[in-house]
Amino acid sequence: MDVEEHELVPDHEVMDEGEVEELLEEYEITKDELPTIHHNDSALKPVDSEPGDVIRIERSSPTAGETTYYRRVVEE
Repeated sequence: MDVEEHELVPDHEVMDEGEVEELLEEYEITKDELPTIHHNDSALKPVDSEPGDVIRIERSSPTAGETTYYRRVVEE
């Protein structure tokens, strides 16, 4: 099964360094304070990511509309 095509798997995208800096400044946090996602998570298979990357996740919600989440890729 291709998880990327499943309707319940939201879009995952690697953010570039400029976007990450803006995100960290906006929330006044460090990269280490972001929630994590394991590098071998099934949702990351179609995304070319490495430990240390920050992933933007776009989710649809019937009550909140579009929501954005951020995760730092970790090895373990």
